[in-house]
Amino acid sequence: MSQISLQDPLVATYAVAASLMILKVVAMSWLTVVRMMGVKGGFRAPEDLKKTPLNPNPDPSQLAPNERVERVRRIQQNDLENVPFFLVAGFLYILTDPPLWLAQWLLYGYVVSRLAHFAAYFTGQIHEVRATLWTIGSAILIFMSVRTLAAALGY
Repeated sequence: MSQISLQDPLVATYAVAASLMILKVVAMSWLTVVRMMGVKGGFRAPEDLKKTPLNPNPDPSQLAPNERVERVRRIQQNDLENVPFFLVAGFLYILTDPPLWLAQWLLYGYVVSRLAHFAAYFTGQIHEVRATLWTIGSAILIFMSVRTLAAALGY
């Protein structure tokens, strides 16, 4: 890879995977708001209790945690703890000029593992299911990072 260009299939693969992950993380913020508005609760800031067109009947109980809202917040927190590493590790990995098929398997595999993790968490699956899906993504990150490190060290 001599220059970074979306005409390069490796760069395009990374761009698609990274864009999907960024959109997924941003969507979680919107899902949190939708959930808060739907249950009219789960708010966090005292100023959220001011009377507005979207909250015409504020009540102090709206600041109490709401499980439907908190579940989405936990999913987003998990994304914020994992996706930034993917964005960096994936970019550095494509700089090693791996075979396209392998890069596609790894980058898209990570995306699929995160989307499946979301589905499992959102639907309240047991920890072992979520942990398995998280482990797949984590193993992909480790592989890409070790391969990048080896390439940078000349191995």
